[in-house]
Amino acid sequence: MRITFIISCLIATHFVSAQTEAPYQSKDSIDIENMLDTIIYEDQNIDLFETSLNGRVMTAMITETGDTLIMDKLDDISITSLRKFKTPEDYAKYMKFKRYAAIVYPYAKEAIKIFRETEHATLTMKKRKRKKHIKKLQEDLKHKFEQPLSKLTKLQGKILIKMIERELDKNMFTLIKSLRGKLSAFYWHNASKLYSYDLKEGYQEGKYEILDAVLQDFDISYRIEQDDLKEKK
Repeated sequence: MRITFIISCLIATHFVSAQTEAPYQSKDSIDIENMLDTIIYEDQNIDLFETSLNGRVMTAMITETGDTLIMDKLDDISITSLRKFKTPEDYAKYMKFKRYAAIVYPYAKEAIKIFRETEHATLTMKKRKRKKHIKKLQEDLKHKFEQPLSKLTKLQGKILIKMIERELDKNMFTLIKSLRGKLSAFYWHNASKLYSYDLKEGYQEGKYEILDAVLQDFDISYRIEQDDLKEKK
């Protein structure tokens, strides 16, 4: 569900008084060409216009009382009902999984971001250049994440993998194969068996109901914005 919300940015009195040297700009002095629309807000006619906030062009309006309201959109959110558990053991397991999911959440979110950007950046690359790009990326990621990831428990590592598989709708074997090749995929698939994990299994909704309930509360999605791509070029 995409929710449109209005962030109220009240103009504080102490800020206005600090700008006494600047000429007062009334509501009527706003450039008419920037007006986008007129809406009714609490029985008042409010003009919408474009403004810049932290480098982003956003829609805003000034109310009759002088308040500035900036409008934006939230990402999709998940609203879930209160959980019901069959046994106290199931509840304890849910809470444990949720704690562990919170620990690995930042890594899962970063992994999805890196995957999406790499997927887009290498889309038009030739095989040799793509391989070189991914190898360099792997070295950078190893330096950045090897130490914190090595501290994860076996279960935390599994939850991290399930988070990623659930978001990308692909098993880890397929992901490794697409990025590193078939030999690397088979190597890590065999190595993962030492930890009782099957990289070909993937995320299967309904197989682990408690894990499903936990992962529904963690959004690790990432979409590539055109502005982000321009900055990276």
